[in-house]
Amino acid sequence: MANTFRRIFQVIDGVKKLVGDGFDVCSPMPGSRIRQLSPYLLIDHTGPMPVQPTDTPLGAHPHPHRGFETVTVVYQGYLAHRDTAGHQGHLGPGDVQWMTAGAGLLHEEMHEREFSRRGGTLELIQLWVNVPAKDKLAPANYQELPATAIPSVPVAGSPGRIRVIAGEYQGVQGPAHTFSPLILLDAHLPEGSATTLRLPAAYNVGLYVVKGDVLINEHRPAHTKQFVVFGWDAPDIRLSAAEDSIVLVLAGEPIVEPLATYGPFVMNTNEELMQAIDDYENGRLGSFDD
Repeated sequence: MANTFRRIFQVIDGVKKLVGDGFDVCSPMPGSRIRQLSPYLLIDHTGPMPVQPTDTPLGAHPHPHRGFETVTVVYQGYLAHRDTAGHQGHLGPGDVQWMTAGAGLLHEEMHEREFSRRGGTLELIQLWVNVPAKDKLAPANYQELPATAIPSVPVAGSPGRIRVIAGEYQGVQGPAHTFSPLILLDAHLPEGSATTLRLPAAYNVGLYVVKGDVLINEHRPAHTKQFVVFGWDAPDIRLSAAEDSIVLVLAGEPIVEPLATYGPFVMNTNEELMQAIDDYENGRLGSFDD
């Protein structure tokens, strides 16, 4: 009897844009073909891009957020973060930052100063993750997850590995705390390797090809910077690497609630959005001294 794999709904190419003055981004979501894949709201893939040596770091200067979480996975280069809730941190290859905007804050994401001075290559993924209405105004929080703290499971028959950033996969628990059930995996697949991902059938699931060439369910190819969206009819997805590949696996229980969004604010009603804008404009989300 043939294997029954989870149905593929669509394969989406990203749209190029510039974020701040230091991030060349390709973004497949949100867009004309997909607004969200709840609880995931956005995928921004920066780079790989050259960073020219400079004494003035570039990046995304102070800006507000409320009502959701940002998740940053660094593949190449270094970032510096700070926010008005008092959190600061540096991220390098393999590190993950999981920031809860919650009730609101300003934050800044810049090329790390020493990295800026010497220059190099920058590549990272940032996700926006929704939270349930009851947690929209939770206290702002910051989880810094160094590469050494992120466990992995092996890919059978190869040196490949699947890093478990959040949720449980094959009995391994990721270190990130989340407000709703989700699984976030960072799969590194050498050329010629293959694995079957088993994920809860009722979860929304998408695969983002960070780099490489993969074959999905033994028949559908997907390439660098493509996002593959699946249905809910089976738990298994077969993934084969035609070349060395990295695939980010986004899976989660949908948050079935109204969604009201405006720029950097993700709430449930227009009234809540107006309050978020008013709080920002009147300095209630904090400020930096410099």
